[in-house]
Amino acid sequence: MRWRSHQPGQDVPVAEVARRLRVSQTAVYGWRKRWRAESEAGLASKGPGGSRCRLDAGRLRRLADALDEGPAAHGFGEDQRWTLARVSDLIARLFRTRYTLRGTSYLLYRIGWSVQVPSHRPVERDEEAVATWRREVWPAGKR
Repeated sequence: MRWRSHQPGQDVPVAEVARRLRVSQTAVYGWRKRWRAESEAGLASKGPGGSRCRLDAGRLRRLADALDEGPAAHGFGEDQRWTLARVSDLIARLFRTRYTLRGTSYLLYRIGWSVQVPSHRPVERDEEAVATWRREVWPAGKR
């Protein structure tokens, strides 16, 4: 712990400790107060911040199994790709709890999934339709 090298008995000014550790003097005063009240236990980490995950280990396994079944098995028939919106919708259906898209991406990372982007253009892409859209629709949206 960084504070151990600057314990109160060493007669190092608070400003110097704050400068060495690159923190505010207020933080050093708080650490010193906790050190005097609770010794080293007062400086122990309280754990990660933020709220706990609403899905326990069993539910995360169920989610991973559901994702392995594919989008079609859960009523997403247009294409066979999972999107964050689809996964978020699936979580809401299976577990009756809602996650934001960012929260959904954190859950996917936790169970070992990563964001994927198609590396090639689809075979059924209509180049003429794309050119027409770029020529007529896109400029209208820029105005």
